[in-house]
Amino acid sequence: MIEKILFIMLIFISLPEKAFSMHISEGILPFNWAVIWFAVALPFVAYGLKRFRELSKDDLSFKPLIGLLAAIVFVISLMPIPVPTAGTCSHPGGTAIPAILVGPTVSILITGVALLIQALFFAHGGLSTWGADVVSMGVVGSFVGIGVFRGLRKMKASLGVSAFCAGMLSDWGIYLTTSVELAAGIRGDEPFWSLFSKILIAFVPTQLPLGIVEGAMTAGMVTLLFKRRPDILAKLGVIKPEEAGATV
Repeated sequence: MIEKILFIMLIFISLPEKAFSMHISEGILPFNWAVIWFAVALPFVAYGLKRFRELSKDDLSFKPLIGLLAAIVFVISLMPIPVPTAGTCSHPGGTAIPAILVGPTVSILITGVALLIQALFFAHGGLSTWGADVVSMGVVGSFVGIGVFRGLRKMKASLGVSAFCAGMLSDWGIYLTTSVELAAGIRGDEPFWSLFSKILIAFVPTQLPLGIVEGAMTAGMVTLLFKRRPDILAKLGVIKPEEAGATV
């Protein structure tokens, strides 16, 4: 079922259409800021790779799962929603889903790979801005998502509610961080907070409802797995074994 949905979405985004900028486009950030964000992103990606190798050794089914999650993030974050007030576009992040299922560090690795492929073959984002995009979508998106999810689960919130809030707040966190990155990099002589507010407000018309949509997508994915394969969620530590009807 999930594979069919991904296939249909891939066909849809492959149809010829007017191109919009995605993520932070190539050349937007000055060289010094691009280097700074690369320096911040690379340790997270490197640790994510290390964690991925460790988990892959213990479980042969882990690599196919990562491949599926990478496809999900790639497709979801490649869906442009034009933002007339900003002259650019928004898009879902999708990083809350892998953060919940396989942890934030591996989710960052997945995001980094997806962003690299998008920059190289789809002209979405850029190579010089890859570090900034990884920080906003991968690092912030993943850690906000998993933090909200685990926090709400500890407060006895349902699986669906926890996943919904994780997806929604992860999406909003991504664009809050992107606004910080843009304001810091392109402000020139303009005060940071003034430009940051303008950029953030420009994204509000699309990003507020888009965050709700991403929350629904995240909740739908997690609850679908719970209904169809609760053993997978138990194995990944998302739910307790007794919640899946499994024995310890």
